[in-house]
Amino acid sequence: MRVEDFVHQLNTWGQHKVPFLFLIDFEWKKPMAWTIDQVDIEKMMFSLNGFTNASNQYQVNGDIRLKKNPITLQEYETKFNKVYQHLSRGDSFLVNLTIKSEIDLDYSLQDLFYWSEAKYKCWLKNHFLFFSPEIFIQIRDQKIYSYPMKGTIDASIENAYDIILSNKKELAEHITIVDLIRNDLNQIASHVKISKFRYVEEIITHDKKLLQVSSEIVGDLPDEFHSQLGNILFALLPAGSVSGAPKKRTCQIIQEAEGEERGYYTGVFGYFDGENLDSGVAIRFIEQKGNSTYFRSGGGITAQSSAEEEYEEAIQKIYVPIA
Repeated sequence: MRVEDFVHQLNTWGQHKVPFLFLIDFEWKKPMAWTIDQVDIEKMMFSLNGFTNASNQYQVNGDIRLKKNPITLQEYETKFNKVYQHLSRGDSFLVNLTIKSEIDLDYSLQDLFYWSEAKYKCWLKNHFLFFSPEIFIQIRDQKIYSYPMKGTIDASIENAYDIILSNKKELAEHITIVDLIRNDLNQIASHVKISKFRYVEEIITHDKKLLQVSSEIVGDLPDEFHSQLGNILFALLPAGSVSGAPKKRTCQIIQEAEGEERGYYTGVFGYFDGENLDSGVAIRFIEQKGNSTYFRSGGGITAQSSAEEEYEEAIQKIYVPIA
């Protein structure tokens, strides 16, 4: 579907209060949307903060075993150095660099959909599964909320909470993204403000606990916002937390450094119920390509970043979140 037609379709459904799901890829080349009755559970399962089409009778037994086969540090450094050159020249202040790591799994992606715990989950048969903790935007009571997530640390590290909040590089990165999202929201909302700054959440994975840092930004939408839902999404994408600043130039740098399209990885997935909208960023992403399975992960690169630390963070984010 052409972008113009997609945006118009969402505007029309919003105007008429028709509930729908949407899935938008990072490059805006293959956006998709469905009314709820169009979703075939044999081909697609979803869960958005508890709203789901999945069965509650599905049973998965055993332990999750996930073997990571990441690219080497040397391979990562090649990508990192391309990004760093642009940062040094001032082409960007922050670049989200991601990698693709081959993994071995004992279970199907459909099994992992049921096993995993996350705010946003989506399984597309023979294509991908993601279980994301990150909200993109939420619209409720004529207000729009965004929760940019930047900063991850292993919770088992002594004083992990204080370390992640006092890290100057992480602080600078978080401030950059919060400022970017605030500017994005100012395009479509009024009275935009930061209502919570740098709060920490705990995520339990199949092999450890992680701490992640987020902020909350909120603004007021106009009375006619329902008929502008497509335009709102188009104005705000790609998500700042998985691209960088400034967006347009940074997306060009991402394409150069990563060497391939992301597709639905780091895109957005969401649901409009006829009044309110909920959506998440498609991260913590497993994709199937032929006989291989890959986990896609990454992190924000700034002029203060080191390749070794960013490489380790990208690998640390290869996990399955469980209850």
